[in-house]
Amino acid sequence: MAPKRHPTPLSGGDRKALQKEIGRARAMTTILADQAAEARAEGEALIRKADRLLCESWNERIWANGGPVDPSPALDQAINGGYPWLEIECSRCKARREVDLVTLRHPPTTFVHDLAGRLRCSRCAGANRRPTATLVQLARRPR
Repeated sequence: MAPKRHPTPLSGGDRKALQKEIGRARAMTTILADQAAEARAEGEALIRKADRLLCESWNERIWANGGPVDPSPALDQAINGGYPWLEIECSRCKARREVDLVTLRHPPTTFVHDLAGRLRCSRCAGANRRPTATLVQLARRPR
């Protein structure tokens, strides 16, 4: 975008006034840019807090109901909220393991409860069985 051109006034007093207004406008742009950056940082912190609370709420509901609960947080919400690990349990051998949500090859908008039918036990796969996994909870770090 081309810079805005201000016609230079003929009188000296008007030129000084124009230069003063241009200086104020430039100072105001810096102030407004700083305020925008602060508001964006506050907004991102609030979104991170909301995602964390959503993950904690889902963990409590899954514990209280004893099974996967719909709706659940999306993968990107869980990661942004500080819960990048999903603890699962094999429905056959009851072995527990953690899945890193960051490394999953799913779109970030995939809901966590949709992963229940897609995750399989690696120990039972050797016995030609592929039982589905049961979701236990979202975790901040692996056990």
